[in-house]
Amino acid sequence: MELKPYLRRPHFYETDGMNIVWHGNYIHWMEEARTEFMDQIGFPYSRAVEAGIDFAVTDVSCKYRAMTRFGDTVAITVSIRHLSPAKLELGYAMRDASTGELKAEGSSGHFFYDRGKGRPVALKKALPEVYGLLQSLL
Repeated sequence: MELKPYLRRPHFYETDGMNIVWHGNYIHWMEEARTEFMDQIGFPYSRAVEAGIDFAVTDVSCKYRAMTRFGDTVAITVSIRHLSPAKLELGYAMRDASTGELKAEGSSGHFFYDRGKGRPVALKKALPEVYGLLQSLL
């Protein structure tokens, strides 16, 4: 399965006085890209939520490599770094869509949470279809 990068054009309000994107916005963009990633693999995040399963965030990090300015387009590629029945770690590469220059790279860690039971759950048992889709991308 070939996944397309999530394309994001910064809004003016996401920049500072020098038209440079404020660093905290990259974390928002990673979440947007993660949601798009789930759409592309054929199991939208909304379906997981409807099934009562959340991908709860345990940690997030971002390393900034180059400035992104108002008017740029950023292509965000999501990859699976680690998958187990209980946890998922995703990687993000944020590049200038026209030049390929690396703007930032990040990661997010998640555990699978059953809302109804109020506790962590093995995704492999709770949503085997999603687990299989994610596993096929390793």
